Amino acid sequence: PDTFQFRDKENLLIYCTGKPLGGIRTAKPYKNFELVVRWRHLKYAGNSGIFIWSPKSVLDKLKPGQLPQGIEIQVLDLGYEERWLKNKGKPSEWFTSPVDVFPVGVARMKPFPPAAPNGKRSFPSKRLSKGVGEWNHYYIKAVDGVVRLSVNGEEVSGGEECHPSEGYLCLESEGSAVEFKGLKIRELK
Repeated sequence: PDTFQFRDKENLLIYCTGKPLGGIRTAKPYKNFELVVRWRHLKYAGNSGIFIWSPKSVLDKLKPGQLPQGIEIQVLDLGYEERWLKNKGKPSEWFTSPVDVFPVGVARMKPFPPAAPNGKRSFPSKRLSKGVGEWNHYYIKAVDGVVRLSVNGEEVSGGEECHPSEGYLCLESEGSAVEFKGLKIRELK
């Protein structure tokens, strides 16, 4: 079956099986925009993401099983971090669940604080995400190389000096079932 399926076009419900790894992108690139979407994981410790400003040159070279590049807005179930803590016996220093914002591959970004110890990720200032099976709301505002993420009504992370600051928007498939609904994009001048 297809990795991404439109299950309810009226309510813009997109179901992602999570397998194979990969992504689906917008038909056109965006520079300045607002994006709203609701999402929920259907499996404990699920992993997914929303990429912004993914370059066409990179997307055109992707092979099956490869993930997009650009600025990633993490869509990670709280169980992912819980599982890490259980397996490693200590919290991760390089990620949190689920609302980190960070550059992947060719992308660069100066994260808003609090930042990961390595200085590459913007960690959330507040933990507002809901667990597996519950709907979360993301509001992403991306203007002139600055990205801001609000989760369930409150801004929690982001970054500036993003490069590239224009490109495609992608939903990521990274191993587990996730649903997105009500996805809307509004271009800004």
